[in-house]
Amino acid sequence: MKKFLFILLLCASFTNAQTKSELQKHYEGFYKQMKQQGDVQGIINALTHLNVIAPSVARRDTLAYVYVNNGQHMQALNTIGINKNDADSDLAVQIKAISLKAINQPKRAIEQFEVLFKKTPSPYLAYELADLKIMTGDYAGANQNITYGLANVKDDMKYAFYERQQPYEASLKAAFIHIKALAQYQSDQNIDAALTSIDEALKIDPNFNLASLTKQALETRKANPEVKK
Repeated sequence: MKKFLFILLLCASFTNAQTKSELQKHYEGFYKQMKQQGDVQGIINALTHLNVIAPSVARRDTLAYVYVNNGQHMQALNTIGINKNDADSDLAVQIKAISLKAINQPKRAIEQFEVLFKKTPSPYLAYELADLKIMTGDYAGANQNITYGLANVKDDMKYAFYERQQPYEASLKAAFIHIKALAQYQSDQNIDAALTSIDEALKIDPNFNLASLTKQALETRKANPEVKK
């Protein structure tokens, strides 16, 4: 009887292993086909099943990356978590940084962007950090990132903005000068200094819409000082 039960359990284990292997093979093929068709939801479904059948850090990070590219930031964070983790891959840190910024969690996003900046400093990361630090009221920290950015930015570098219906690119150098103006105004309420910086940014990139909007707002504030700050 014991021998029979042992054989039965062995057969069941073999069947389960075979089923799991077949399922993994099926979803690997499904994933490949969805990629060929450009079916994002299909890719997400395939990766989710594969991550259940044969979980791996690489699959998890890839799934989170697909979510981010599809604008599903909460789903991305639910996949990889939100906390700083020294074991995270560079991709996971990027996903956390971008998604936390997108869901308006600037303090947590700063943690992740700082990790990226420490590993590979760049003007783009410096701009993200400066922008987030101004949101949190850390003007001294923002100015450090702005100083780095202005010292290292190249004239041909661009940054994407989305305040208009149609996204557009502006000079990253102009963007740094614009954000410098914001830091100036937020820290000491010096409208004239801020407007001087804004004019400098617009001189570099006259089509920088966000800088134009900021200039209009500051000029209105200057003409109507009784308006609440």
